[in-house]
Amino acid sequence: MLKVRLPDGQVVEHADGVSALEVLRAVSAALARRAVAVKVNDRVVDVHTRLTGPQVELRALTINDPEGLEVARHSCAHVMAEALCTLWPQTKLAYGPPVDNGFYYDVELDHNLTPEDFARIEAKMAEIVREDRPFRRYELPRAEAMKKLHAEGNPFKIDNAERADGDTLSFYVTGEPGTSHFEDLCRGPHVPSTKQVGAFKVMQVAGAYWHGDAAQPMLQRVYGTTFPDKKSLDAYLAQLEEAKRRDHRRIGQELGLFTISPLVGTGLVLWKPKGAIIRHILEEQLRTELVAHGYQVVYTPHIGRLDLYRTSGHFPYYKESQYPPLYESDRARELNRLWELARAARDDQATAEELDLFNSLAQRYDDVRRGGYPQDAPAEERLRRIRTWLEQEDGYLLKPMNCPHHIQIFCSDAHSYRDLPVKLAEFGQVYRYEQSGEVGGMTRVRGFCQDDAHVFCTPEQLPGEILECVDLSKFVLELIGLNDYRVRVALRDPDSDKYIGSPENWRLAEDALRSTVHGSGLKYTEEVGEAAFYGPKIDFVARDCIGREWQLGTVQVDYNLPERFALTYVGADNAEHRPVMVHRTLFGSMERFVGILIEHFAGAFPLWLAPVQVRVCSISEKSKTYAQRVYDLCRAATLRCELDNSDERIGAKVRLATLAKVPYILVVGEMEAANNTVNVRTREGKQYGDFTLPEFLAASAREITSRGQEALAGAGQTPAVSRG
Repeated sequence: MLKVRLPDGQVVEHADGVSALEVLRAVSAALARRAVAVKVNDRVVDVHTRLTGPQVELRALTINDPEGLEVARHSCAHVMAEALCTLWPQTKLAYGPPVDNGFYYDVELDHNLTPEDFARIEAKMAEIVREDRPFRRYELPRAEAMKKLHAEGNPFKIDNAERADGDTLSFYVTGEPGTSHFEDLCRGPHVPSTKQVGAFKVMQVAGAYWHGDAAQPMLQRVYGTTFPDKKSLDAYLAQLEEAKRRDHRRIGQELGLFTISPLVGTGLVLWKPKGAIIRHILEEQLRTELVAHGYQVVYTPHIGRLDLYRTSGHFPYYKESQYPPLYESDRARELNRLWELARAARDDQATAEELDLFNSLAQRYDDVRRGGYPQDAPAEERLRRIRTWLEQEDGYLLKPMNCPHHIQIFCSDAHSYRDLPVKLAEFGQVYRYEQSGEVGGMTRVRGFCQDDAHVFCTPEQLPGEILECVDLSKFVLELIGLNDYRVRVALRDPDSDKYIGSPENWRLAEDALRSTVHGSGLKYTEEVGEAAFYGPKIDFVARDCIGREWQLGTVQVDYNLPERFALTYVGADNAEHRPVMVHRTLFGSMERFVGILIEHFAGAFPLWLAPVQVRVCSISEKSKTYAQRVYDLCRAATLRCELDNSDERIGAKVRLATLAKVPYILVVGEMEAANNTVNVRTREGKQYGDFTLPEFLAASAREITSRGQEALAGAGQTPAVSRG
């Protein structure tokens, strides 16, 4: 007999080999009907999966569970694929996974899909859903499955199968045996029936290279989404519309906050004066707080030697996400040319002259003369050998991380346990070569400034330092009113080989993070496999005013880089000890953080953060002198102020100030000049009447001082200006 442990702790017995669905039916027929998948010993599988072993843990997943919704989205991708193949029979399917908030399917199709096609696709999907056809899984031995795929002639599915692990390959059929059905190579899992995919919508179509390689065929990527019901789908679509209205790329241009020039480069942000004001204010707020907590500010270069990053593990570990190295020697530059020629030869793009050059260059190296590099070696082997040679060459790298530089500052001095913790902070520029299709606005860039800090401490000090980093992260989020946030604890996957360091070091680091987060009382989840390659981390995930989640600050515990760089301090026993390192950012990157804030506030920044806080508008020629005096007094009171003394009508002036999202508009005419007052109105159109200038300046100062109160609500909150 098989013992099945249920989520409530109850253990039920069934015959070995019973299906998960049969167990659910015995527990609750209603639950069995709602289940879209099950979780067996932490693995999500189909409800028809057979359970074996002396004991298993079983939990039903409905479409309202995050993991159940992901299964539904994967299944909806199959429904969309079937609709595409029905409408355009020449369609070749490539790959269709679930993704955040939906799914996509890459297809090869002669017909160029447009939004005008979406209604037809959705209608066909609805028809498939109404038919309530079951998803059925079957498996074939690898050789038999490959024979089947070659007979079908879809090169993308053959490629997928060749990349898959295991001696068998699985397929999913939509429909009953012996009836008209749809079939796809797939690992699964899937919902029991097409009617359980939820409320769906086809969203957009874009181009995508197969495997993201520009040398491969260009496919059409059809995006869709599905939610548990129409109400939640409609809420999501409304959120998208609101997000479009708040798009930081449009607002940032309209308000003159930043620009991106193709002559400078994709993903490289140019901060314009008003955007730089916002960034400066945020940096100063944080710098003041850091100094109060004992941090020391440092500055480091934008590049570093390759050996620095070889020691840290960033090169070549992050090679695909880095700008190409700047090699010093002629040999290295020649090898780099050899690399380019070898890639061209692999892709059948090299000319006969280039192949001759390739062979003549390759002959120059000792590896060749020793017989280690035969001329008839496969192209991939040639690339591997040349890459190995290149990785041994000297040169420089645009820094992808600040931590190796801060480590060099730490180890430039001898340290006693009395000196620790050493806290080094920098607003440091780093560079990552993101794929061009992934770069967008300020939120996904190639060059960015991190508010980076590294704490070097004793093991005994570690819990307190983690807690302080958590408190600083909370300070930043509450500073700008992002009070709805959660914590994600990212842990190592013990079965993966992408991590450096000993299991014992990882255990110590993970235990320290878990203990601190648990003791802080914060809501948190654990995610295995999401740790950095050198250590586990805490990520702060904040929800903005329209419900979107953004990953912002992070705190990482690292026992491994101190070992790789042989960092030491002298302990109380007069012996050398290894410090522990804490990496942390609070804003994340300044570019991304400000981009998020632009959307969170829809450009209507609270008074303390607004690049222009006040605009003075004169009504007529006769009030221009008084308007100038009001402007000068506002500037003297350190308000960021603009003066509109143009000849435009007052209505046009107020409209321009409103479009510029200036918090307070001071209208002054002859009457205000005679009474030494200002007429105060807001960018939302509210009018608060006449105030003396000292009254307005005092109220503004109070509002700026209590910045968090205004930031909580953003645009629309009643301002602090009042006679009381």
